[in-house]
Amino acid sequence: MPCCVNIVKSMVSGMEKILFKGIMPALPTPVDSSEKLKKGVIEQLMDFDYAGGVNGFYVCGATGEGPALPVKTRMETLEAVIAHNNGRGKIIAHIGGPNFTDVKKLIAHAEKSGADAVSSMAPNAYYSHKNSEVVNYYKKIASLTSLPVVIYVTPLLLGNDLTKVFEELMSVDNIIGLKFTLKDYYLMSMLKMINSGNINIINGPDEMLLAGLAMGADGGIGSTYNVMPHRYVALYNAFIAGDIQKARQIQYDINKVVSVLIKNDNCFAAVKATLTLFGIDMGSTVFPGAKFSKQDMQKLKHDLQTAGLEI
Repeated sequence: MPCCVNIVKSMVSGMEKILFKGIMPALPTPVDSSEKLKKGVIEQLMDFDYAGGVNGFYVCGATGEGPALPVKTRMETLEAVIAHNNGRGKIIAHIGGPNFTDVKKLIAHAEKSGADAVSSMAPNAYYSHKNSEVVNYYKKIASLTSLPVVIYVTPLLLGNDLTKVFEELMSVDNIIGLKFTLKDYYLMSMLKMINSGNINIINGPDEMLLAGLAMGADGGIGSTYNVMPHRYVALYNAFIAGDIQKARQIQYDINKVVSVLIKNDNCFAAVKATLTLFGIDMGSTVFPGAKFSKQDMQKLKHDLQTAGLEI
């Protein structure tokens, strides 16, 4: 293993915290007009991603529109994913939401259903919170489960001193680390040095996976992983093998496709539309998200093919 990924681990907290490595797509959730899960479609998507070599899935996060879905649908989605997963990879259940009563229900359900970990974004998308409030929020989640807890770091937390927040949170045994969906890789490096490196950091920005791995991330979770899982797996494997030149070229090729997807007002809708072009009928995003028109789909297909994606 190359020295840049040979992280020195400490057993300060009495347990190994780097539990998730490799490539884990953030699953989009296929639902019908009544916001009910299309079970057969999510199974088809999982099989497609596993054929690309992925290591598991992140369920009902931002890509999966979890906070916009009814709690019942979120539970049904996780149950379907775990049942179809059949031990092939690890499953992280995003349980965050604006109402903590729902969060508690989702935590209990995730543990009962057999998830490998739970994760939550910031306490609330509508309010800012002090360091102490953020710490108390995640400590409360950790106290409600024996599962590992992965904190979902997005720009919602940028008003906080994240190094101080994580220095305190990493003292909790089952808080293992974070999904880092920021582009400040200096900050990532500061976080990776907490707890003597015994902190599980998973890169978030798809277009910056190689940068994240170079700064100590143990793997990646991303939306566009669903569209080209084999490329992300190849990038990760090239990095682990120490072939940085190959990994860089794969990242460049990936980014040509990512550039097409993020041109849309809703990248998640573009991911769903792309998968539909592959024959995996994801439908539209949750209301009021609109389904791509026939003309939109034709243009998207043309642009993706021009970017080098085989459809």
